[in-house]
Amino acid sequence: MARLRTVHRCRECGAGSAQWSGRCPGCGDWNTLVEEVEGPSPRRAAAAGVAGGDRPVLVADVEMAEWRARPTGIGELDRVLGGGLVPGSATLVGGEPGIGKSTLLLQAAAAMAAAGARCLLVSAEESKQQVRLRAERLGALEAGLWLVSQTSLGGIVAAVDEVKPDVLVVDSIQTVFDPEIGSAPGSVVQVRECAHQLVGLAKQRGLATVLVGHVTKDGALAGPRVLEHVVDTVLSFEGERHHSLRLLRAAKHRFGPAGELGLFEMAGGGLVGVPDPGALFLGDRRPGVPGSVVVPAMEGQRPLLVEVQALVTRNEAPNPRRSAQGLDAGRVSLVLAVLGERAGVPLSRYDVYASAVGGVRIVEPAADLAVALALASAATGRPLPSDLVACGEIGLAGELRRVGHAERRLSEAARLGFRRAVVAASAPDGPAGLEVVKLASLDEALRLVGLAGPSQK
Repeated sequence: MARLRTVHRCRECGAGSAQWSGRCPGCGDWNTLVEEVEGPSPRRAAAAGVAGGDRPVLVADVEMAEWRARPTGIGELDRVLGGGLVPGSATLVGGEPGIGKSTLLLQAAAAMAAAGARCLLVSAEESKQQVRLRAERLGALEAGLWLVSQTSLGGIVAAVDEVKPDVLVVDSIQTVFDPEIGSAPGSVVQVRECAHQLVGLAKQRGLATVLVGHVTKDGALAGPRVLEHVVDTVLSFEGERHHSLRLLRAAKHRFGPAGELGLFEMAGGGLVGVPDPGALFLGDRRPGVPGSVVVPAMEGQRPLLVEVQALVTRNEAPNPRRSAQGLDAGRVSLVLAVLGERAGVPLSRYDVYASAVGGVRIVEPAADLAVALALASAATGRPLPSDLVACGEIGLAGELRRVGHAERRLSEAARLGFRRAVVAASAPDGPAGLEVVKLASLDEALRLVGLAGPSQK
């Protein structure tokens, strides 16, 4: 008779412990250990690959005709995936509840079905009627799009055997369970084992598989870490509920570069791609207002021109407020320190608010110079020229340092009508029509735009 054992396993990292404790011994998170009953792992033959496995071949002889990416029909999604979904690949899509994961994948499945692919959508959280209503709203009622409401792993495999799809979408992996595993649905063991079997099914049958995953309160993918390692691609779908902008990032991608960004706007008829985000980010900008400057940021291989705003207000309290929205709070604190010690703009008695407008988040050091100029402009009450962009990293000595992809950033600024750019002294020249001002220090940049000296407020 199979012997069962009790183990306390972390919901976040999957680490196991013989005894319960308040803190996970693996990741250090609190109150994440849950009790699970596990049976012995099935034995696997050591020579299982000998009988029916793969044989060594030359790399140059590997056939690639059947493994080319299949476009999803969603331009921004294809941009992130490097062309589309590869047969036999496993893709994990994570995001907060209600952000639009199901909408995006239903639109993609319908577009691929319209192009001739057989697509099977497994709805493990919603009923068929709920999915049908969404499909009607999105105009996604395609003949090649199949639907099954199923949570059992065996039922999903049976549906795959019946439909024989080219693309499989499982929404979501946390609700799928295997009855043969002695653990509750959604547990670490269930998620891990079900994901392993679905990925194995994808590799065996050349089936492009997409798994939807839940995220924790910190924005990380819920479940064991092995879930991210077993798949080929990990996509993160982000956004804020009070903004229509949605961002799709590839945190891991075995078929192309990671870090690429896709932009969507949530509209009444579903998600709409934003191939040119310039009008979206800068459309409502008010020129001539102190505390505003544009930074050419990079998301993956894509340049984005984003407005950085700052506001400072007098506060005699011992601990003034520091708020950063869409920016790295640590880098904002660094810029404030350099402004006070190296550039003569002390803000230690001011409440400081800094924000990247439009719902986008900029964490790269390239935004340092723009943040510094916006803060100095807000402190002095002097607006910056509306045709100016600023890009550069600030060191602790007040020096300006060059950032990567400078040519691409400056070309995008010139394309959108900007005429001047303030950059580090070692930066390259800009395109025709854009005056590039190369400076060595933050103090020089402040003097150039008339913001040097102590606060005038």
